[in-house]
Amino acid sequence: METMSSIEHGHGGIAQALNARIYGTGAQTLVLVHGYGADQSVWHYLLPYLVCYFKVVVFDLVISGNVRPELYDRDKYSTFDGYAQDLTGVLRELNVTDSIYLGHSMSAMIGCVAATKNPHLFKHLILLGGSPRYLNAKDYVGGFEREDINAIFHDMRRNFSSWALGFAPKAIGLNDTKAIHEFRRSLERMNPENALDAAETVFRSDVRNILKRVKVPCTIIQSAKDFVVPKSVAFYMAGTLGSGSEVRILDTQGHLPQLTVYPLLFKVLKDVLGGDEL
Repeated sequence: METMSSIEHGHGGIAQALNARIYGTGAQTLVLVHGYGADQSVWHYLLPYLVCYFKVVVFDLVISGNVRPELYDRDKYSTFDGYAQDLTGVLRELNVTDSIYLGHSMSAMIGCVAATKNPHLFKHLILLGGSPRYLNAKDYVGGFEREDINAIFHDMRRNFSSWALGFAPKAIGLNDTKAIHEFRRSLERMNPENALDAAETVFRSDVRNILKRVKVPCTIIQSAKDFVVPKSVAFYMAGTLGSGSEVRILDTQGHLPQLTVYPLLFKVLKDVLGGDEL
């Protein structure tokens, strides 16, 4: 198997392997990283607005359907550290430092991990629909019991396309046919074996212990009702992060507001970043 580390040192680098693109010419760099099941196109509604103010960097996670599936290394990506290594590799190849980082879902935690190791790469983390742990625990509500995630894994193994068909509307959370179709297509383009392995990494993850080590200022943005991440998780993170942080609750449902309520999300982003950038 050709691993990502060999790509970095051989055939164009990690930025090329993960389809990194730069839009806009702003002085400040904004990095957008999608979550599980999506790809960089999930930002397509927001991009035309954001490029008016920023130099915007987007790329695909290795699990995306846009990336060659043989680049997925089960050992490397068994924790968020492997994904954080990719993120920092892309930023270094593109000579990006002191960036504003907007990470959705699993990429919110990828950004946190990266910021603990390379804080100079980030000036502000925006954590959209992120969670440090999805399983419920003593004095912590993650949203899922162990039997819940085991059922998800079982359904993915049995029939991946059927699972994607049922998971997409739950994740979208609104009766938005276009958004459901878009997210379902993105899910279905993933390599099923890699998708299952990544889902096990995400749903079994517990990175609560790294939050206090994040010293970069953070903004947490969360939908009021989200099948994947309960609202209480946002306030848990705000109380645990080692930096100054604030919580913004979107008056909507669903895990992908960048597809369903992007004008509302852009309004919140303008408010969050407006003092310096917009």
